[in-house]
Amino acid sequence: MNSQAILEELKTVDTPSITNVVATYPEDPLCLGLYNPWTENWYTDETIRCMYPEMGALAGYAVTCVFGLPDPNYSRVSFMDVLEALDASPKPTILVLEQKFPPEIAGKVGLAGGNMTAAMQAVGCVGCISNGPSRDIDEIRPMGFQYLLSGVTPGHGAMAVQSVNVPVHVRGMDVAPGEIVHMDENGACKFPADKMEDVLRNVKQLLAHEEERIGQMQKASSAAEVRAIMSGHSYGDDEE
Repeated sequence: MNSQAILEELKTVDTPSITNVVATYPEDPLCLGLYNPWTENWYTDETIRCMYPEMGALAGYAVTCVFGLPDPNYSRVSFMDVLEALDASPKPTILVLEQKFPPEIAGKVGLAGGNMTAAMQAVGCVGCISNGPSRDIDEIRPMGFQYLLSGVTPGHGAMAVQSVNVPVHVRGMDVAPGEIVHMDENGACKFPADKMEDVLRNVKQLLAHEEERIGQMQKASSAAEVRAIMSGHSYGDDEE
């Protein structure tokens, strides 16, 4: 499978299942153990909100940028540079946008509206993750473009791009350009692009095992049966 086909397959899987094979279950043989699950910032925290949970999962290559207040001493990059980085990246892309605004206005920056979204979508971007708010939620909904945000707010003042394709930190997750981001209504996680085939293979096996186990537990009628199923035995094995 080529990378685009793998990413399409990854969209059929929920993000928690992806985390399970990336690093969540280090003792499981299907877990790749790519990170220390607690100490490394490879998935988002509880402060992120999915704007369109009905869209399901997305997966794509990370392009990153940082926005903040205009700086009279720095004006080397602009939103066009963000669009060019999205255009140059393998597709599909997910923009990971770190907002660095003063705390007194950080919760009032309705950053990416309908115009920015349409421009990003035109160059192959399918979603955006940000540590701050955005706006135009109803306008964007029919576009089929996903946002994971801290919240929403209707307005903003002057703002500027500070950097493009640098490591960023968004709501508990560190992301470098070119990493794979997987996202759904549970949040987002990331992993190296050269591991996507391994992630897909292992998550398919994990889901098959979990489906079988859950089916067995739904038929169980006692704690002893559940205990046996959870330990990987048929009921009665421990009694022999």
